Amino acid sequence: MSRSRIRSARRSHLAVAGAGACVFAFALTACSSSDSGDSPSSSDDSAVGVSLIVKTTSNPFFVAMQEGAKAAAAENGVDLTLAAGKEDGDEDSQIQAIENSIAKGDKGILITPNGPSVVDAIEKARDAGLYVIALDTPPDPADAVDITFATDNRDAGKRIGEWAAATLDGDKATIALLDLFNDKVVSVDYNRDQGFLEGMGIDVADGEANGDEAPTGSYSGGDYEIVGNESTNGAEDGGRTAMENLLSKNPNINVVYTINEPAAYGAYQALQAAGKENGVIMVSVDGGCAGVKNVKDGIIGATSQQYPVRMAQLGVEAIAQLATDGTKPSTSAGLDFYDTGVALVTDKPVDGVESIDTTEATDLCWGK
Repeated sequence: MSRSRIRSARRSHLAVAGAGACVFAFALTACSSSDSGDSPSSSDDSAVGVSLIVKTTSNPFFVAMQEGAKAAAAENGVDLTLAAGKEDGDEDSQIQAIENSIAKGDKGILITPNGPSVVDAIEKARDAGLYVIALDTPPDPADAVDITFATDNRDAGKRIGEWAAATLDGDKATIALLDLFNDKVVSVDYNRDQGFLEGMGIDVADGEANGDEAPTGSYSGGDYEIVGNESTNGAEDGGRTAMENLLSKNPNINVVYTINEPAAYGAYQALQAAGKENGVIMVSVDGGCAGVKNVKDGIIGATSQQYPVRMAQLGVEAIAQLATDGTKPSTSAGLDFYDTGVALVTDKPVDGVESIDTTEATDLCWGK
């Protein structure tokens, strides 16, 4: 997949929002919505039916995505149904939600896939005539959906890796990698992890697999040692347990990569309990308002900010326009997905790595 960088969050925000206004213009007015996975109760049979199926509602990222979708539905004549997995990785609940969407005759589905088992159900929905847009997490294979609206997760990982390498300033990197899963392969998982290592200047073996790089070697500034990879399921308790496990292997960890900010905060709790919270460089991806505050408070050194509200809004608008005049959304220039933007957030900038501070990131966080 080819990659491009958006030079700042503010320019990204304006450029993508402008593109959304240009590509997705509507004349629809009727609207109703449902907040559950059940069939919506709507008195307007002309409303466009759309189901948003997120990974879980225990992660604020996906809650923000739901709020963005509801706002867009209210503006664009969309009858919105919300559904979610019980936890990150729960494929069965997502499959059931897809089947419900087919049964009630939706025009389209927006989904953050929980794993490869969801792909067959997506194919069934497309065969039934539904337009399926992946948000945040492309399925495997990527063409299992009609289009993906997402962060460039490889780029997001590279940015925090470059920042961590520069911040080390030549010191040895003793690295803990706190990933998403250990029992399934999901692109958002390996792209962030492998992007981080590439940003550090560490050679990766298989660019679509975690944990197979050399355990020791050189990064762009000096020597490194990878203590190990642990899964977190993208949750705070998972991050805490993963960090505890890795600290038991090597108490000298000084760089911690985390798949997202809930996992990062859990890792911080483990470091704090071990009396090791100082002197550890922790990086993450999300850029939610709570995560940005954790950067401001020094819990997270840097995070890559993404824009889930924008993903959901543009997804709802795309299906509404498709229903109106048949126009389908297009991928970003040079990419095979629609890039919704990313920016590095830190209050400790380093030379050669573009970033924004927490004040600007707070103004931008998740659609504010």
